[in-house]
Amino acid sequence: MQLDKLLRQPNALPSAPKVVRKLIETFDQEDVDLLKAADLVEDDPVLTVKLLKMANSAFFGLHRAVTNARDAISVMGLIKVRALVIGAALGDGFHSVGGMNLNQFWRYSINTANLSRYIALPIKIDENTAFTAGLIHCIGELVMHAGMPEAMIDLDRSIPMLDLKRARAEKGMFGYSYAEVGAALAREWRFPKRMVDAIGHQIAPFDNDVYEPIAGVIHIASWRARAEELSLGSEGLINTYPDPIGLVLGIDPDTVIGEEIPALTRQDAVLEHA
Repeated sequence: MQLDKLLRQPNALPSAPKVVRKLIETFDQEDVDLLKAADLVEDDPVLTVKLLKMANSAFFGLHRAVTNARDAISVMGLIKVRALVIGAALGDGFHSVGGMNLNQFWRYSINTANLSRYIALPIKIDENTAFTAGLIHCIGELVMHAGMPEAMIDLDRSIPMLDLKRARAEKGMFGYSYAEVGAALAREWRFPKRMVDAIGHQIAPFDNDVYEPIAGVIHIASWRARAEELSLGSEGLINTYPDPIGLVLGIDPDTVIGEEIPALTRQDAVLEHA
């Protein structure tokens, strides 16, 4: 299926809820009013419940339970809370996607978000954009499964969704991958251009006219999160590390090649059935 036809499928691109549209607008604000942001979230009781369930899950390991959006922002920070609300809305939009292990998908996505922030901080790249872009970088997979389920189930049988060769397989079969599809959704939801570019160019971050270093951060983070799901050992990590991209960004390979790093967890996420 051609990309433009996929994007016209009825289930492919869900509409952004009002609270999400308002939260996306805050990405371009220098000083975000945290109380107003909390009020925005609590205007949508369903998303608030999903946020609290996610925040209080074992995945985040908070020292105390949070009971409302204001409390969640105080304990977790705006970056994580805003991204989780957006993720919960996306989870709602694709709650009926078949043929996928959604628990694994969201665990992988949140690990990628945590790793993106972990990688971005020491090299002075915007952790805010990195975390959110990391969380939704693979959302194109859900769009593709919703819009052309039979073709995707066939692909899943031969190249599992989190295989390191997945993007190449999608390009070979369809002429595009989850990256271009995810960028289309991010554009539709009016994410900042920087985030759209990061998602769209994550597969080959520096092989195009747009230089967006967060695309490189996502590339490294998603590689490491996939390696975790695939249980690659030390030798597998060393052999598959995307060294050219790490060199361009100035990343110390030792920070992401270790088998145990603080930004990774094996706990299941709960976004898809919160």
